[in-house]
Amino acid sequence: MEETPPPLLGSSKPHLEKLTLGVTRILESSPGVTEVTIIEKAPAERHMISSWEQKNNCVLPEDLKNFYLMTNGFHMTWSVKLDEHTIPLGSMAINSISKLTQLNQSAMYSLPNAPTLADLEDETQEASEGRPEKPHFDSRSVIFELDPCGGNGKVCLVYKKGKPASAQDAEIWFLDRALYWHFLTDTFTAYYRLLITHLGLPQWQYAFTGYGISPQAKWFNMYKPITYNTDLLTEETDSFVNKLDPSKVFKSKSKTLIPKKKGPVQPAGGQKGSSGSPCSSKPSSGSGNPVRK
Repeated sequence: MEETPPPLLGSSKPHLEKLTLGVTRILESSPGVTEVTIIEKAPAERHMISSWEQKNNCVLPEDLKNFYLMTNGFHMTWSVKLDEHTIPLGSMAINSISKLTQLNQSAMYSLPNAPTLADLEDETQEASEGRPEKPHFDSRSVIFELDPCGGNGKVCLVYKKGKPASAQDAEIWFLDRALYWHFLTDTFTAYYRLLITHLGLPQWQYAFTGYGISPQAKWFNMYKPITYNTDLLTEETDSFVNKLDPSKVFKSKSKTLIPKKKGPVQPAGGQKGSSGSPCSSKPSSGSGNPVRK
């Protein structure tokens, strides 16, 4: 069992201020924000990291290993005050080394013919041009849970080439509640910066999906003084949008219009066929049959 020290204010200790990249001062100075707390955790010992690597046959990335040597997990929360009520809002969490467990099928589904996560594999979600290959639920990938995201999905440390897994094969992915994968970053350091930048707001990871944050969660952004453009980082944006290009649909059906032949233009003063004009007047419909040669 892990000991849980009492929560501390983010600015109470200098090393905690560095750990949060100074975001505690921003939150504490924001209108309506209250109860900014950090659960301080002791650093993980090196033998704990070595034991984890041997047990899972995976090598932790160097930046994640250094993070655990500084603090064995991370948990920072903050609340807002609305109409005299305090409502918990932001939550930033990184699982401790002991809770960095592999994402496996639950034991309650261990019957012989029971479905597994591997049965949900969709081969149509393979890598496209310029996009990384998605993780697999079978032995092709090794997946560990970094952050449960408050039940809104899971942020995972993914080794793309199975076991034994090297640190160079590790990436950070987001698994949404529909069990679709979304690429976040290729290093833990980059992901940690995203976590701090988005202040742990609910569902912030969905900003990196094709369908984005839910309308119910968009109002939380009023508490985020730091803006971040995710347009260049979201993947498969077009795969969730049905776009119709009329120019392409009707391209093969377009016809070239042939201009109709027009008769001679009559002068404004009336017909002059009898005065020697080169234009002869058109016979009226009541003038009888045309003259045959």
